[in-house]
Amino acid sequence: MYKKKIGLKVANVQPSQDQNGTYFLILKEIDGSRQLNINIGANEAQSMLITLRGIIPPRPLTHNLFASVLEAVSISLERVLIYQAVNDVYYAYMYLKTPTSILRVDSRTSDAVTLAVRMHAPIFVYENILDEMEAHIKGISEMEESLIQQESTSVLHTALQRAIESENYELAAKLRDILNQRNIL
Repeated sequence: MYKKKIGLKVANVQPSQDQNGTYFLILKEIDGSRQLNINIGANEAQSMLITLRGIIPPRPLTHNLFASVLEAVSISLERVLIYQAVNDVYYAYMYLKTPTSILRVDSRTSDAVTLAVRMHAPIFVYENILDEMEAHIKGISEMEESLIQQESTSVLHTALQRAIESENYELAAKLRDILNQRNIL
């Protein structure tokens, strides 16, 4: 069964509002307005930001080292595919091209995306994952607060951004308060 793949680009890496030491990797649809907010750790965020800003550390960091090793043995990163999302955890494959074949390697999404940025490889997601995120976000404005409390952090964070963009400040305030409550607890 064929699943449509949608191209993504890294839009931002920013601190999470609800957990200290975690960040959101924000991936936006290249030819659209949908996005994924993926929770990542501080180390992954630092590596991503260094890569995005074009900073070359004095000694290779893990992602730089891995990319250098791949290049040294004539292996290229052809693409990254985010293929599944379960309970706010995203799963990705890296497709590596060797001189004789293409290998599919399971990876944490943050690592795969960091390497994709470093190695100039495209990032894709199955459309149904974006559709599910969009459906959650659209439904939030109609939900009761008790149901909103049960939504995942990344969905709430994306809904907050959308509420601000559409100037729905009442919903934005409600979402901000829920995210702040999670930070306190």
